[in-house]
Amino acid sequence: MAVTTRRADAQRNIAAILTAAAECLSRDPAASTSEIAKAAGVGRVTLYGHFPSRAELVDAVFVQAIATGEETLGQVDLTGDPREALARLTESSWQLVDQYRALLLAAQDALPPGRVQELHADPMARVERLLERGRAEGVFRSDLPTSWLVSVMHNVMHGAASELQAGRITSDQAAPYITATLLSAFAPA
Repeated sequence: MAVTTRRADAQRNIAAILTAAAECLSRDPAASTSEIAKAAGVGRVTLYGHFPSRAELVDAVFVQAIATGEETLGQVDLTGDPREALARLTESSWQLVDQYRALLLAAQDALPPGRVQELHADPMARVERLLERGRAEGVFRSDLPTSWLVSVMHNVMHGAASELQAGRITSDQAAPYITATLLSAFAPA
């Protein structure tokens, strides 16, 4: 019985730590493990018992955010005209980027090079499939590699987040700006 109780306590602690980390890092990408532990209602020793480093904690929170985002993006209707499907996907993707932009900054700072891109593999595969379909239908350019076009979308999204952070655009302006940019960039040459 004691082992089961500890396991249940451990699971509650992990859930509390992840929730607190997501909240703290969303407010301040540089939030310390001490701040996160305090917000979770646990000691630093408990936090480090589950997440031996800040990077491992940030990774776990980012993995959770990506999984939540994947659930959302999986609901986007990608049927019909690929350009309209791209607009719908861009709108939903932007909402996620906007929601998690501070967490993304924390991940980019704490995680090894390439890890953020690795975690975006599933969302990017969705974009790749849509672009390939659009190319087959003749509405997206075929003179550049699909991987390049996927990278363009990724970078335009994150560029919009930087513009929002700098106060040069609003969140409501971002999705239409991103969509217009991508449709122009992806149009057949």
